[in-house]
This record gives sequence, structure tokens and C-alpha cells, in this order.
Amino acid sequence: MSNFETIRLEVEDGIATLTLNRPDKLNAFNTQMMQEMIAAFDQTDADDSVRVVIVTGAGRAFCAGADLSAGGATFDYSARGGEDKAARTIEGVQRDGGGLLTLRIYDSLKPVIAAVNGAAVGVGVTMQLAMDIRMASTDARYGFVFSRRGINPEACSSWFLPRLVGVQTALEWCYSGRVFPAQEAHDRGLVRSLHAPEDLLPAARALAREIADNTAPVSIALTRQLIWRMAGASHPMEAHIADSRGIQARGAMPDAKEGVMSFLEKRLPQYPDKVSTDLPDIWDQWSAPKFR
Repeated sequence: MSNFETIRLEVEDGIATLTLNRPDKLNAFNTQMMQEMIAAFDQTDADDSVRVVIVTGAGRAFCAGADLSAGGATFDYSARGGEDKAARTIEGVQRDGGGLLTLRIYDSLKPVIAAVNGAAVGVGVTMQLAMDIRMASTDARYGFVFSRRGINPEACSSWFLPRLVGVQTALEWCYSGRVFPAQEAHDRGLVRSLHAPEDLLPAARALAREIADNTAPVSIALTRQLIWRMAGASHPMEAHIADSRGIQARGAMPDAKEGVMSFLEKRLPQYPDKVSTDLPDIWDQWSAPKFR
């Protein structure tokens, strides 16, 4: 386990579980949690033993949104000072912490599964949008409550949310700011599956196990980035070029031989290539993402 204060990061048999860990505050999001979550994704990317990351919450909430302990100054960076002075800026504007986190998750080289155990409101739901698969407890609740707090959606959710649920649903949820049940999130495509509270983490781990036991880590890293990056491509030719670079590179690597031979020999594969050393550079500046 890593030495964090607002989260826990535990790795077992190739699966990293990142638990938001401020249960007495319903796992409310603050600058320290943002920084620790980013550091945790740096660790999971660098650790070749990690195949999948599961994100969940301690206690009865997933994340109840931003920590509102600063009262009316909660979202006023100039009034708060202190913890926000070190935050990065872009084009002279201070960047929101949720966006810094979702951009880091977007760049993850490992699949990310959200196991949403309870309330997921504000940044508690927008942070999930950059995760790959969202599974929820029947006790979970969601809310894009920004219009009810006098602010606008953050964490790059204006990019992610319409791609997941469509413009109409995204606008309805953000216009109303209402809190809605997990069943509605599932019905409208935000959530992959619903589970009894006691079954949620076992189901997330079973899905993670299927990925970890049967797939090539480098192929998964490439696949994740291809799917996410091509969501914003202007033409399918961009995907064709990136796909072709990947196939050309991967086809000559040991993993491709192992994938074919293990299939023909009817045995579990043992993929030798590692994400840390063998990731093909199918985009310029792979190791330094342009927009982070």
C-alpha cells in the first residue's frame, strides 16, 4: 500500500484498487485528493505488475463532490489562496482540479473501472467520465449539480459526457442539476451494470481478472489510447493511420507470436512485452501527452 492520506492504493494479483478514503466527509474531493489520485495513476502506469485499476469509495459514498468546508469561497480561487497557489494555469486561467485529474486518467495506460458504491455528485461523477467502465451499486446516486451551486460543469465533462450519453441527456442532467438513481444512470448508458452492494466489488474484480488473465498489457495500453483519442478525431483516416502504425509495430513483437501460438496450442498466453519498455510510439510525444 502506498503512503497516501486521502486515498488508499492496494495492488493484488495484477489488480490495483484505488479507494477514495475520507469516509467521514463522504470522500469529498479536495486539492490533496486530486494530487494523490494523480500520483496514484503515475504509480500504476509505471508498475508493470498492474494490469487494471479499480476506483471505489470507502464508507457509504463514492464521492459526494467538492469539499465545501471553505463555504462561499469554495470555488473562488483568488479568495482561497493557500492550497490553490501552486495549481497550474493555462492561458492565464487557473485550471480546475477535476480537469487535472480527468486528463491524467485519460492518459492512463491501464484500463480503469469505476466501482461506484454510493453517492457520486459533482466531481464525484465527472471524475468517472474518463474511466473506461462504470459499474454501480443499486445504492449509488448521481448528480451533475453545478447549476445548483452557481458554477458550470468541470473536469472536462463537456467533452466526455455527451460522448457517453448523448447531448440531450447530458444537457438535461446538467440543466436540472438533480440527483438521480443508479437505475436511470444505467438506462441512459452512463453505467454498464448494476449490482447489489455486496456484489459490486466482486463483480468489478471479476471483470478486471478477465482482462488481466487473458490479454497482452501493451495491446491493452494501445487499445485504450486508440479508442479515447479517436473519439475526437476529425476523420476515420486518423484512426486508420494510428491503427496501421500499431499493427506494423506489434506484429513484429514477441507478443504477437505468443498470442497466435498460445491460441493454436490451446493454452493460456504468457505475454513477454512490457508497457514500461515496449510501448510502440504510434503518436508523437507518447510519453509527454500534449494536453495534460
